[in-house]
Amino acid sequence: MSRPLIISDCDEVLLHMVAHFRDWLGEAHDIDFRLGEHEFHRAMVRRASGEEVPIAEVWPLLNAFFDDQMHRQQPIAGAVEAIHQLSEHADVVVLTNLLDHRQEARQRQLAAHGLDLRVYTNQGPKGPALQAILDEYRPSRAIFIDDLAQHHGSVAEVAPHVSRLHLCGEPAIAPHIRCAMQAGHAHARIDNWAGALPWMMERLYSDGNDD
Repeated sequence: MSRPLIISDCDEVLLHMVAHFRDWLGEAHDIDFRLGEHEFHRAMVRRASGEEVPIAEVWPLLNAFFDDQMHRQQPIAGAVEAIHQLSEHADVVVLTNLLDHRQEARQRQLAAHGLDLRVYTNQGPKGPALQAILDEYRPSRAIFIDDLAQHHGSVAEVAPHVSRLHLCGEPAIAPHIRCAMQAGHAHARIDNWAGALPWMMERLYSDGNDD
């Protein structure tokens, strides 16, 4: 019988991102990034003028971070150890919303932190991409982990049998993001790996993966 499969996001699940992005914006661009206070595209303010960075400049800044600053990103507490434990019981892959040409860089980045995982890149809702991974692996059961509620909604629509864990390991933004569990799209909301690991182990070995 095929093994179970865990499909995990990367940023704010395995690795911190926005905190490092904030630090880089301040150091390199004299921009304050107000974590958790506003929507992402409205959270950047130029220190000299106090004006919001126009949305047309936000995405080039984000792309520049992923082009040159991924080495800043450090693991979420407990993530590496938890993935190693889970890998003894299931296949683990990463589904990350990055442009496809960054797939190898993300894979190398994770490997440098001790996570030798297969990486799938995606743009937009993750449900269809997750279904393609399921079609490839044909697992006995599957768990999806992500920090953004909209991706849980997409997966719930496309593959409702998959267990879905909403996990945001960045405490500066976790209280401010919409909860997929409250929306009915995730089976649990746990923002730390100490709590997430036993929940996932139970899902891997429970009699059923139903809601």
